[in-house]
Amino acid sequence: MQDTTRIDAIMTRSPVIPVLVVKDLKQARPMAEALVAGGITTLEVTLRTPCALEAIAEMAKVEGAFVGAGTVLNGDDLGRSVDAGAKFIVSPGLTDNLARAAAAQDVPLLPGIANAGDIMRGLDQGLTRFKFFPATVNGGIPALKALSAVFGNIRFCPTGGITEETAPEWLALPSVACVGGSWLTSGTFDAPTIKKRALAASAIEKRN
Repeated sequence: MQDTTRIDAIMTRSPVIPVLVVKDLKQARPMAEALVAGGITTLEVTLRTPCALEAIAEMAKVEGAFVGAGTVLNGDDLGRSVDAGAKFIVSPGLTDNLARAAAAQDVPLLPGIANAGDIMRGLDQGLTRFKFFPATVNGGIPALKALSAVFGNIRFCPTGGITEETAPEWLALPSVACVGGSWLTSGTFDAPTIKKRALAASAIEKRN
């Protein structure tokens, strides 16, 4: 059974969890520092680049940063991420092997789901907190409202296609604890711009 206290604490630290693709290791710490300075302290570093694990280790050194790994596909990815210092795991989907690996490592897992069947398989694993992914492609807010009406005890982190403009609409849903977004660090790396975006994101109020 999932420890919802731990995962809820992660999902409610910041209204937006930045989805980070770190291509240059030298940018890892400055990026984390800019986000934390802007009030965004939960950071998801995706395993999409060769330096991702090193970036997790570097970002974890930043005071106030709570760093996890994203795009985790299997138990091996999970193990390497935890060894690098990841405090939570985010995946695009859910498999039995991944759920077992997270339980064995005692690390909070936020697995991706796209439909009712995915949620039901997660419930079989004792999970009640999920990433709705890819959010806009899978029907957007109307789809998540429909799923939430059936699964009333589930809380979500919608990710995929969410923007600074649409994030407040998602966060207004009672079933949404936070959203994932890549816009905070999109474009050419610029620490002042990232801090400005983080300040705006951290100011979004959860209305329900």
